[in-house]
Amino acid sequence: MSTAAATSALHQQGGIRAGLVLADLVPASRVRDVALVVGGAALTGIAAQFAVPVPGSPVPVTGQTFAALLVGTTLGARRGLFALALYAMAGAAGVPWFAEGGSGIGMPSFGYVLGMLLAAVVVGSLARRGADRSVWRTAGTMLLGSAVIYAVGVPYLALATGMSASAAIAAGLTPFLIGDALKAALAMGVLPTAWRFVNKR
Repeated sequence: MSTAAATSALHQQGGIRAGLVLADLVPASRVRDVALVVGGAALTGIAAQFAVPVPGSPVPVTGQTFAALLVGTTLGARRGLFALALYAMAGAAGVPWFAEGGSGIGMPSFGYVLGMLLAAVVVGSLARRGADRSVWRTAGTMLLGSAVIYAVGVPYLALATGMSASAAIAAGLTPFLIGDALKAALAMGVLPTAWRFVNKR
C-alpha cells in the first residue's frame, strides 16, 4: 500500500474523512451534482419566503441567508456557488423566490443575494478544511459567511436607496445581528452532529 493510500485509510478509520464536505458522502455522479445544485437553489428560495418585516428597513428578516450558508457549507465552494448563482439568476429573470416573493434586480436587498454567492464560496472552502466539524469552528464559519453577505449587501442597499452609510448599517445590518447569532447557534448543533453521525457509520 502506498503512503498516500495508507494515510487515506487511516483518515477513514479514524472518522476524519479529510477534504470532504457532507454532500461528498452521496455517491458521485453528474446527476448527483445537478440535483444538489438545483436542490440548494430551491432550498434557498423556499427559506426566503419565511420573512418578517423590519420596521424602517426595506430588508426583512428571512431564512434565506441561513439556507445559503448551509448550502455552501454542505455542498462545498463550487457546487454552493453554482446553487446560489442559479438562485440569483432565476430570481433576476422573474422567478418569485427572493424574500417575500420578490424577483428582479431592482430590489434594494438584491445586494444580499449577490453577497450570498461569495459567502457560499468562503464557507464551502472552509468546510472542506473541516470547519463544520466542531461547534466553535462551525460558529465562526457561519459568522464569517454572514459578514461577507453584509459586506456586499449593506453598500448595495445604500447605493440603491440613497441612504448614508450609517443609515444603511442601521437598516440593513443592526436589526439582524441577534438573528444571525441564533442561526449560528443552530448550525453549531446541526452540522457537527451530522458529522458525528456519519463517523459512527
